[in-house]
Amino acid sequence: MNKLETVSYVEYEADLPTTGKHIVGSQTDKGIIVYQAYRPSIANFAIENQYFGGDFKLSRMSWIKTNFLWMMHRSGWASKSGQEHVLAIEISRDGFREILKNAIISSFDNKKYENQGQWKEALEASLVRLQWDPDHDPFGNKLERKAIQLGLKGDMLQKYSKEWIISIQDISEFVKEQRLNVTAERIDQLQVVRERVIELEFDPHELG
Repeated sequence: MNKLETVSYVEYEADLPTTGKHIVGSQTDKGIIVYQAYRPSIANFAIENQYFGGDFKLSRMSWIKTNFLWMMHRSGWASKSGQEHVLAIEISRDGFREILKNAIISSFDNKKYENQGQWKEALEASLVRLQWDPDHDPFGNKLERKAIQLGLKGDMLQKYSKEWIISIQDISEFVKEQRLNVTAERIDQLQVVRERVIELEFDPHELG
């Protein structure tokens, strides 16, 4: 069941910048919504227990996304194998800030690092990888706006998987309903999760 606020896609895009790097997502009174998509065994455990365990691998890097439509692109609107269940995970603001604070960008940036050796050393030591990827429209076309995704491992993944979670909900049925509108190109009927640029105490361009 989807308990998130939704809005028409037309209205969604009208409220967002068209270019630049932005942390776009949904905020609640308590935290930030991030998305992941999994096979039934992982998703069902997470929904039942309200944390990640069971078949969830803490030994591997796990990627979270704040953009609903980036998750739709990645999961094929919950149609790809192993990504049939789209989860909306509410995590604490403090947890989200700690993730960002420890993030190292996954591609070399000479404005942040003196040389590739320095960057690689920082990347290998970090428990969070940050990627700025093109955001996507409902049909999978790349946009000029960049979306953030964050890869977590080690202690950071441990904290995310249990300590920082406020709630987990399965929004797969909503996603599948909206996939029908995408397939039929009924863009005027398409509903998405309402999102805004998440304001932080630091510039997103400085992350990593």
